[in-house]
Amino acid sequence: MTYGVIAGFDPYGVRRGAGEPGPLMDINQRYVYPQIVRSGRYSSAVFGTSTVRLLDPQRLDKLLGGRFANLAMNAATPWEQMQIADLFLRHTPAPGTLVFGIDAPWCDRDADSEAKRLTPRPFPPWLYDDDRLNDWAHLFNSKNLEIALRVAAYRLGLMDERIRGDGYEVFVPPEDTYDLSRARMHIWQGHAPEAVTSVVPAETVSEAERKSWRFPALAWLDAMLARAPATTRKMILLPPVHVAVQPRPGSKAVMHEEACKAMLAEIAQRHGALLLDFRRSSPVTREDSNYWDPMHYRIGIARRIEETLAAAMGGTTEADDGFFVTPGSPVW
Repeated sequence: MTYGVIAGFDPYGVRRGAGEPGPLMDINQRYVYPQIVRSGRYSSAVFGTSTVRLLDPQRLDKLLGGRFANLAMNAATPWEQMQIADLFLRHTPAPGTLVFGIDAPWCDRDADSEAKRLTPRPFPPWLYDDDRLNDWAHLFNSKNLEIALRVAAYRLGLMDERIRGDGYEVFVPPEDTYDLSRARMHIWQGHAPEAVTSVVPAETVSEAERKSWRFPALAWLDAMLARAPATTRKMILLPPVHVAVQPRPGSKAVMHEEACKAMLAEIAQRHGALLLDFRRSSPVTREDSNYWDPMHYRIGIARRIEETLAAAMGGTTEADDGFFVTPGSPVW
C-alpha cells in the first residue's frame, strides 16, 4: 500500500520526464527542483540561496526575455548550488540567461571541505544524477509517503501547491504584517552599532597572508560558466544584505571580501558575464525598513533588483544612488 501511494503520486517526478512538473509539495527545495529542471520548460534560471529567492521568474521573463525558473535554495552551500546548476546545464542544451547569486560562503577559504559541502538539511544526490532507476531505492520511506499524501491532497483540491511550478515562493511574511521595530530587533540582534563604522586603526594584512587566501568555490563557478554556451547570457549577482552583516571598513574581513570580489570580476570578464555588486554600503543596505532581518530584504527591493538587472543588461553601469556597480561590460 505504502509503495503504491508513493509510486502512484510520484512526489519528486521520478516517472516524469519533459513536460509539466508535478505539484511541488516538499518544503526542502533540494528535493523538488530537479523535476523543474527535467521538465524542459525553462530556458533560464536563477541559482543561489534565500537572498535571491524573491526574484520572480515571471517578471524576469518580461524584463530579460526567455522563460525563467528560480532554483535558489534556502541556506544552500556553494557545492549544493553547483549541483542544481550542473543538472540545469545537462538538461538545457541552449540556456538563455543564467543568474548566479553569490553570498559570503562563496568566499570561504574552506568552501571545498566536507564540513562546508552540506547543511543539516538533507540533500538527495540520487535526484541529481542521470540514473533514474536508482531513485526508486530511496523513495520508499515515511518522509516520502508524507509528501506523496500531500500530492494526493493537492490533486483532491484539499491543499495548495507548496512552491509555484517555476520554483518561486514568497517565503517572507505578508507585507501588511511588517513591523519596523521588530525588524530592527532581528537586523541588529547580536550586531553592535559600531558594526557599520570603520575599524580604527585600520587592520593590516601581510603579503604572505594575502597570498594564502584561496577561494575554491569560485573555481567551481569559473568552470560552470566555461561550460555554458557562448550564446548564453551570464549574470553574477551579489545580493544586498544589510550593512549590519557586511564586513566593517578597515577590517581584515573587508580586505578578504574585496579580494574575493576582485576574483569574481576576473571570472566575469573571462566569460563575458555581467557582474552586479549590491553587497556594499548603499542607501538601500543602510535603510532598516528595507529588511525583515539582516539577510532578507522586502518584496519592493526584489522588484528593484529585477528592474536593475534589466537596466544593466541594457548598458546602465550604476544606479543614481549607488545601489550597484558593474565593473565591466559583458560580451553578448
